[in-house]
Amino acid sequence: MIEVKNLYLKYIREYYALFNINLTVADGETVAFVGKKNSGKTTLLRVIAGLEKFDEGEVYIDGRDIKKIDFSIDTNLGYLPEKPVFFDNKSVYDNLKYVLKVRKQKKNDIESTLNKALIDFNIEKYKNIKASDLDLYEKYLISFVRLSLRKLDYLLIDNIFDKLEAEDAEALIVLIDELFVKKGITTIIACENFEPLQNVCTRKINFDAGSVVETKNE
Repeated sequence: MIEVKNLYLKYIREYYALFNINLTVADGETVAFVGKKNSGKTTLLRVIAGLEKFDEGEVYIDGRDIKKIDFSIDTNLGYLPEKPVFFDNKSVYDNLKYVLKVRKQKKNDIESTLNKALIDFNIEKYKNIKASDLDLYEKYLISFVRLSLRKLDYLLIDNIFDKLEAEDAEALIVLIDELFVKKGITTIIACENFEPLQNVCTRKINFDAGSVVETKNE
C-alpha cells in the first residue's frame, strides 16, 4: 500500500509543485494520475519513487516511512520515466543483461532468461541494436521487458503514451495489463488522456496546479 498524507513540495517560495496531497493506493490497484503538464502528477510519482524530496507531509510504502527506505534493497519498485534510461552505446541485449547481473544471477541463468525473453516478447530482431538507435515505442517496449525480468510489487509509469501513435500506445497498454496488472502488481500511471487506460485502471485521480481536484472510481 502507498499512503500520502498532507504532502507539500515547493520548488520556489511562491510556487507549490504539490499542495496538501492526501491519497492511498491499495495493494493490487491500478490507478491513473490524470492531469495536464505541470499539474503535479509526475512530481508525485518521483516522490513515491524516492527521486524527489518534499518539504512537509508523510509518504509510506507498505507502512514504512519513505525517508527511511533504501530503494535498492527495501522495496521492489520499478519506475519508467517519460524519457527511458539506457546505456545508449550498448546493445539491447546488454541493457537487459545488466538488470540480471546487478541482481547477481548466475551466468548460465542469465543467458537462458534473456534468450527466453527475446523469444517470448518477439524482440529477437532488436538483440544487437544499440539502445540509441531505437525509436520511442521500441524504447518503451524494451523498458517493459527489462522491468519484467525483476521482481516487482510496485510499478510507476510516467506519461509515456502522449507522444505515441494510437496503435503503439494500445500495444503497450495490452503489455502492461498482461505483465503487471493481471499479476497483481500495484501500478500507477501518470497521463494526460485517461481514455485509452479506462479498461485497465480501476480508479483515476485528477490533478491540477499541484493539487488533487477530484477522484473517481471507474
